[in-house]
Amino acid sequence: MTRPRTCTVALLATLAAVVALAVAFAAEQWGGLVPCALCLWERWPYRLAVVLGLIAMLLPRRPARIVLAALLLAVLAEAAIALVHVGVEQGLWPSPLPECTAPHLASGSIADRLASLPARPAKPCDEPSYLLPWVPVSLAAMNLAFALAFAAALATYLVRSQRGRRRRR
Repeated sequence: MTRPRTCTVALLATLAAVVALAVAFAAEQWGGLVPCALCLWERWPYRLAVVLGLIAMLLPRRPARIVLAALLLAVLAEAAIALVHVGVEQGLWPSPLPECTAPHLASGSIADRLASLPARPAKPCDEPSYLLPWVPVSLAAMNLAFALAFAAALATYLVRSQRGRRRRR
């Protein structure tokens, strides 16, 4: 069985990260879902993965593998953030972000209280969003599963290509 080239794997990793971001954007724009603060944090590792994947496509094999290893770390960080988010949704622990809680209104006049409200209403992080209402799996849980599968596939490639390199020596 032939192994995929490093450039092909970098392209596939980039596309996987783009798909994850596109689903989040589509759910927000066309699905009418409002992202919470943790949802917004979950997008950053995918953005980093896109950049690292593009860089890996341009590099020779050995440096590209190093960049792909960094991409794997970004995807694992994504899985960790998604795990925290799922735990918050399930009530296992409180959110680490202060934006996930209700705003604390300032004491004083009504004008002071209105001035202390956020400019845009926020969605609580412990309230799950469902992409498909008939499937009882939240977007955060879907993202966790996707990130773990993405990381497993990339780690498998990196390990197998390293073994193949050792055999050729």
